[in-house]
Amino acid sequence: MSFPGRLAAVSTAVEARLIAAIDALPESELRAAMAYAVAGGKGLRGFLVMESAALHGVARDHALDAAAAIEAMHSFSLIHDDLPAMDDDDLRRGRPTVHLAWSEAVAILAGDALQSLAFELLAQPGQPRAAELVHALAQATGARGMAYGQMLDIAAGAAPEALDLDAVGRLQAAKTGALIAWAATAGPRMAGADIAPLQAYAGALGLAFQIADDILDCEGDVKLLGKRVKKDAEAGKATFVSLLGLEGARARARALAEEACEALAPYGAQAGPLREAARFVVCREK
Repeated sequence: MSFPGRLAAVSTAVEARLIAAIDALPESELRAAMAYAVAGGKGLRGFLVMESAALHGVARDHALDAAAAIEAMHSFSLIHDDLPAMDDDDLRRGRPTVHLAWSEAVAILAGDALQSLAFELLAQPGQPRAAELVHALAQATGARGMAYGQMLDIAAGAAPEALDLDAVGRLQAAKTGALIAWAATAGPRMAGADIAPLQAYAGALGLAFQIADDILDCEGDVKLLGKRVKKDAEAGKATFVSLLGLEGARARARALAEEACEALAPYGAQAGPLREAARFVVCREK
């Protein structure tokens, strides 16, 4: 099976688990908005959970709950990121953003509820090392991770001078990289194994992913991406592309993808799908 096919198959299974959890909630506009928000994503974070779990012999059912949790958390972040008070976006995954399809109030509640659902999925009876998973996800999501990165991004927009390359890297390591790192290390966490190799993998992968996003924002096709393009340039944001140029950014992304692959050496050929994931993120079209 090709890598895109494998990614799609895993994403479908993870999304089905997440939708089943949402469908078990009381019927309401809130439930409908939650289901709308989680549908149609790439599923990369869930894929990282599933593959890292398979590397460590974690039962598929436990891995699916953890994978659904990270996709719920990622969807929460997108809903709030799209709000008028943040990025004020009107398109996500090729459809109107949640606050336009419903209202700002419903969008805020849907995001909050998806965040809570993520932790609920991790705390299922029998989930191996649930406390460690919950603690790590709380750190990755909050004022040490994603929320901190978003705050740095907002502050950068009001700063008198643009960020330099190191500052952009630190911002993105928190805003984008923290959830990717949690996903990639979920497998060894559940198995009680060493997380260091996959932590190193995720650090390089997360930056490569963000550089690819910056490139797509610059020259991507809105129909393929399903979201607005050129918004970083319009906002005057410092990005890897603005600082390195297009070719420099592409070269840096490729180098990071190879760095990620090298970090997987302890797993040998078994880590083939994760290597393919690293190379996929830098050549994707959406």
